[in-house]
Amino acid sequence: MRGPMKRRDQSGAAAVEAALVLCFIVVPLTFAMISYAFMFSFRQSLSQAAAEGVRAAALAPAGTSHAAAEAVATTAINDALNGLSSGVSCGVKNLVCTFTWTTCGTATCVGVDVSYPYRNHPLLPSFPGFDHILPANLAYDATAQVN
Repeated sequence: MRGPMKRRDQSGAAAVEAALVLCFIVVPLTFAMISYAFMFSFRQSLSQAAAEGVRAAALAPAGTSHAAAEAVATTAINDALNGLSSGVSCGVKNLVCTFTWTTCGTATCVGVDVSYPYRNHPLLPSFPGFDHILPANLAYDATAQVN
């Protein structure tokens, strides 16, 4: 017959378990959420920049050359992205802005495409191992009829 079982001291187990959960689950998920939220904010900025760029090109005075309208649109895109601390602008830091001029019916239309390779050049360092949740490319386009 065995004697009474000895109880083990469990006084520090909760602290160790809490530390493990924080280190391996809570902290990585928090950083992943922050990275993803920042990407969504940048994505919205790109969408707004494309709309501002096409609006500026479409409202250029009659007789303005395509090159001059594109310069005005590029300025509008850069102004829309100016609030970002990363310094991203057309042709700078991997942001590509392209313009297409087409005929739509009897009028002329201008299209603005804005794209950024986000996965390869994230604006916030992502938590290691969570890079695959970020989109490879953020791209937006907008089209408007010119005056």
